[in-house]
Amino acid sequence: MSLILLSLLIFFAGGAAMSLLPGRSRVIPHLGPLTAAAAAIPGFVAAIVILGGGSPASVSLPWSIPSGSLSLAMDRLSALFAAPVLFVTALAAIYGWGYMRGHGGGGRSTARFWAFYNLLGGSMLLVVTAANALLFLVGWEVMALSSFFLVMHEHGEGSVRRAGWIYLVASHAGAACLLLLFSLLGKEGGTLEFAGMALPGGSGAADFAFLLALVGFGSKAGFVPLHVWLPEAHPAAPSNVSAVMSGVMIKTGIYGILRFLPCLGAPPEWWGWTLLAVGIASGIVGVLSALAQHDLKRLLAYHSVENIGIIAAGLGLGLLGISRDIPMMAFLGFAGGLLHMVNHAVFKSLLFMSAGAVARETATREIDNLGGLLRRMPRTGACFFTGSAAICGLPPMNGFVSELLIYLAALAGLTSGGSSLSPATAGLITAGGLALIGGLALACFTKAFGIVFLGEPRSRGAAAAGEVTAFMWVPASILAVTCLVLGLAGPLLLDVLRPVVADVCSALGYALPGAAPFLDGGGVLGPVSIAFAALIAGGLVLLGARRLLMRRRSGGPVPTWDCGFEEPAASMQYTASSFADPIVRLFGGLLRTRRTFSAPAGLFPQKASFSSETPDIYHEKLYRPAFRGLERFFSRFRVIQHGRVNLYILYIVAALVALLAWKLA
Repeated sequence: MSLILLSLLIFFAGGAAMSLLPGRSRVIPHLGPLTAAAAAIPGFVAAIVILGGGSPASVSLPWSIPSGSLSLAMDRLSALFAAPVLFVTALAAIYGWGYMRGHGGGGRSTARFWAFYNLLGGSMLLVVTAANALLFLVGWEVMALSSFFLVMHEHGEGSVRRAGWIYLVASHAGAACLLLLFSLLGKEGGTLEFAGMALPGGSGAADFAFLLALVGFGSKAGFVPLHVWLPEAHPAAPSNVSAVMSGVMIKTGIYGILRFLPCLGAPPEWWGWTLLAVGIASGIVGVLSALAQHDLKRLLAYHSVENIGIIAAGLGLGLLGISRDIPMMAFLGFAGGLLHMVNHAVFKSLLFMSAGAVARETATREIDNLGGLLRRMPRTGACFFTGSAAICGLPPMNGFVSELLIYLAALAGLTSGGSSLSPATAGLITAGGLALIGGLALACFTKAFGIVFLGEPRSRGAAAAGEVTAFMWVPASILAVTCLVLGLAGPLLLDVLRPVVADVCSALGYALPGAAPFLDGGGVLGPVSIAFAALIAGGLVLLGARRLLMRRRSGGPVPTWDCGFEEPAASMQYTASSFADPIVRLFGGLLRTRRTFSAPAGLFPQKASFSSETPDIYHEKLYRPAFRGLERFFSRFRVIQHGRVNLYILYIVAALVALLAWKLA
């Protein structure tokens, strides 16, 4: 546990040092990322040791706050979440070393940025290792506030301020639900220590607590319809912060659900159905919304909603497997969901880093203003392509393996037998939903990669772009290699996940069989990994043979048949709107896309244009009218805001007297 404490100490000390150093200090741009990267190493080592078979660790330190204790613990579940948190935080810090140079001001602005970045890293680690509810809430609040200030780094822009406030409201609305949840659990168990917090299973209180957890943690994870802050905050934040927030911070919501579900007793079937429905809905809404976007980082933000939905669907199948006593469905559902959590942390961070490199070099995130970047930014293009293949679930990348496990869990439900159709229905819905999500994701990233990196430049910024510094492309390359390694290491990853899933099921009152064929993925992952390795080896052999043969030939560039277009222009290429429009039209009732079309006119038309805009339907139709109604309601009470301090004091005294009377009564 000393390694965890060391990580926390370096994170928080680094944040404090950044806030105390003089604004003009030249060490700030170097010390900030170095501190964050160094702080992640001890905790990452501790997490890997525990996942590799080491004993869980815990420590309890004195704390004078009532009902609170400095109780920290790292078991296998905590280690599984802590490892990607620290891995991504360290790489994003190194990436930020290059990204933040000359970006978003300097001096105190840079010092504040790295102070809050270190606080964010430390608070995320605190959240996944806290063993006391009050300490958990402290870490949760520090995480929310530090990420809020990071989102607001470029607060001079109105869109950034708007995104920051939306995120802050969403964070505190979720925290209010968690405060009520912990109050309910603490009152029943008589303690705020996780080990003693419990509610009787099957009771109305447990069901209410489950809904509180779903809303409170789901608002951080980004479940639909609680996701509206993601497409606002992720594009507004600096790209290394976007990588951390989307890659790992939102996973703390998933961790919270898994950590506190065992406190609510044995899960009834409707809990699994609720999580499955939320997951499939989030996946479909997220990928459809992403397909309709033209801002590259906003597109990636909606894909976070999609992948959080895939994770939730896997966990929902796991809960259904427990409630229906289908061990294969339970194990593969939880294993697939947890592995996809790790995989998403890697490939989504990779994609945000690549998008940040594009935005930095071209000064735009608009997809329609890009193009032809693969020749100008080959390393960034290769990294983005790797992340695109992984997020679409294409072999041999890591996204394929985790989605395969969820498909196998759905198949276990379809073939479970018995008189009830419930598991079969769940399996059918999951398989169909994942297939739809995967197809739409493939179309979306075909659009994103093709229009951004292929073809001809559509703007001066794209034409003048060049490759970014090693501080930016090296961390992205490490993540790209990790995507491939995790894709090839499926059987090994399942060995790591087996005890984690067993712990989760045991905490939920369900014992998995000790020796069952499905514990190795039904024998599927081994042949899949061998096939992937053979495919890669064969490709490398063919590439080497081609190079060897081409050495003996003299060659040079020659023109190809081009249908009469010798010099294609950017106006001849697809735009993001035109590429996605046929698919977007199929789901027009859900997306409510606004189109602007100027048709060519006359015998010799001079111009024509087509554009589309797809605002978030939940923001437009649900939250905006609700907050406007609240604003109108509370505006009626402005009469009591008159600026007289004496009357304000009277209000306070009257409230205290009323509370005292209520207590005495």
